[in-house]
Amino acid sequence: MPNLRGRVLLLGANGFIGAGIAAGLVQAGWQVVKGVRSARADDPHAVSCDLARDLDASTWAPRLQGIDAVVNCAGILREAGGATFEAVHHHAPRALFAACRAAGVRRVVQVSAIGDARDGEFIASKHRGDEALLAAGLDAVVLRPSVVYSAAGSYGGTSLLRAMACVPWVLAVPGERTQRLQPVDRDDLAACVVAALERPEAHGQVIEIVGPAELTLIDYLLAWRRWLGAGPARVLRVPQALVGIACGVGEALGRGPLGRTMQRMLARGNVGAPGAASRMADLLGVAPRSLEAALAARPAEMQDRAHASLYLLYPFAVVALAFVWIASAIAGFAAPVADLRALAQQGGLPADAWPPMVRALSALDLALGLAVLHPRSATVAAWLMLASVTGYTVVTGLLWPAFWLEPLGGLVKNAAILPLLLFVLAWQRPRGAS
Repeated sequence: MPNLRGRVLLLGANGFIGAGIAAGLVQAGWQVVKGVRSARADDPHAVSCDLARDLDASTWAPRLQGIDAVVNCAGILREAGGATFEAVHHHAPRALFAACRAAGVRRVVQVSAIGDARDGEFIASKHRGDEALLAAGLDAVVLRPSVVYSAAGSYGGTSLLRAMACVPWVLAVPGERTQRLQPVDRDDLAACVVAALERPEAHGQVIEIVGPAELTLIDYLLAWRRWLGAGPARVLRVPQALVGIACGVGEALGRGPLGRTMQRMLARGNVGAPGAASRMADLLGVAPRSLEAALAARPAEMQDRAHASLYLLYPFAVVALAFVWIASAIAGFAAPVADLRALAQQGGLPADAWPPMVRALSALDLALGLAVLHPRSATVAAWLMLASVTGYTVVTGLLWPAFWLEPLGGLVKNAAILPLLLFVLAWQRPRGAS
């Protein structure tokens, strides 16, 4: 596509929001250079950026060569290791803004978030990054969107809300059920980013990006439920104590959108100041669509319903696998040596070698059962589980053919474990480096 308006460095380009903004920029005639955590060597339009580590302006200078504008929509929902809120949302962007000033890259748009700093460090650090941008002496614009959605796809928190809307027969709503949102379509947010880059009247402004109407969380979920064709449901209030426990577990496991950040944001609500939609239209020339209009413009497809239906099943699948492997390990450790010797003799194996081998395999089962619960080791663990259950089925079936005919079908049940592992592995497939 011809370079009509310049080259823009887009940080967080592989995220749910970033991908939509990238598409909007390209459609508007910008050439997008994607700033991602690990750029592919064969992608000339991407550069590697690690906001957990790139805390000095000098690290950003080479990435700004030939760049005319910068859009930053990178962020994290929970801290992990060196990827702290303060580093990713404040220190690294501040270094980037200093590098922009030194390189003469004046147009910078920061995609932040609506919220109150009292809701925790996610919002507080985002807003400190906003203040750093506005103080950097650039043609800067800060955009603070409410809940961002898209009928074209979802990820993270947007996927969780879709899944909640799709549960059969019931609609579980956390807390007091009065939380208010002002959701905005991702395409409208992308149009706002394009306008913020191009309209001088927006420079120096903090603009809340919101939909045209406030909705309760129940209204929001019901709209998605109708779109997905999930049928009528009884609305159930989930006590705040249970919400806290679930979010605490999600935070501890370090996986998925469910955690303290999302809990705090939903508890307070996510709406703009009075007149935010009108101010957005005046400064950016964008009239946001309602949720109903956006959903009516794109009917739900089979993959939308499948993803929403399966989303909440994935964690149960992981826990089920962990339970099977840990229980198998316990059974192996607890098996009497005499029974193991007898079993080895039936299979024609050395009786003395079999008990320590079973104990070693039990230790491996225990390690895999625990590893599959952790996001950083889950994929490797699932592949090793797939290899182990395949090997176990083949070896056991050959050495002890009678196991195929056990009354409770112990070996036969592996036929169900294999596709479950393939489902978990398919779900873990990364969206791309980000």
